[in-house]
Amino acid sequence: MKKTFFLAVVALMMATGCNNQNNKTAQVAAEPEPVFEQTSGIYDITVKDIDGSDVSLANYKGKVLLIVNVASKCGLTPQYQGLEALYQKYKDQGLEILGFPCNQFLGQEPGTNEEIQSFCSLNYNVTFPLFDKIDVNGEAESPLYTYLKEQAPFKGYPEGAEEFAARLDQIHQQTGTGFDQGDAIRWNFGKFLVSKDGKTILRFEPMVTPDMMEEAIQELLDK
Repeated sequence: MKKTFFLAVVALMMATGCNNQNNKTAQVAAEPEPVFEQTSGIYDITVKDIDGSDVSLANYKGKVLLIVNVASKCGLTPQYQGLEALYQKYKDQGLEILGFPCNQFLGQEPGTNEEIQSFCSLNYNVTFPLFDKIDVNGEAESPLYTYLKEQAPFKGYPEGAEEFAARLDQIHQQTGTGFDQGDAIRWNFGKFLVSKDGKTILRFEPMVTPDMMEEAIQELLDK
């Protein structure tokens, strides 16, 4: 991953609008290690979809899940394009992408659920499921994210992302969020990849683009 990529993203992530960037990198971040083995957990969790209806994650047993906290007004928002490309390529092989809007990072997801859904459809032709806006850190965080962070804790940023990482930490320190500590989700577009049986969870930090995850997705689909 080239340093220039991360420097460009640092400049973009403070923006209030979205840029139609299409980043491709030659180097791939080191693949996270499988983190846990359990017989139950994620499938006991119920979330709300973007229309407010309850959805049991047990509905996704047998699918590889890519769970992402998303935002509409972030420099990383163009990752929607890569996520949708993955979905179109692998949905028939058993991949499901679940997008959870979150407004905890510089207020970059301020809209209503209806506005978020419209934005994603009009700008990125998103067809994978979107869910109710949630918190991913703090006292009001979704039980889903409590579980994901417990099972796949933060293990550091990918090699080559040092300047981007430093900027994120600086933002959290200046704003007093505490999201630079422990297993907190660091920014929009953090990603968790869940195996078909829910027993393996891989964590990818926000600067890891969807195309860089393709090999890991293929491996879980093949199992």
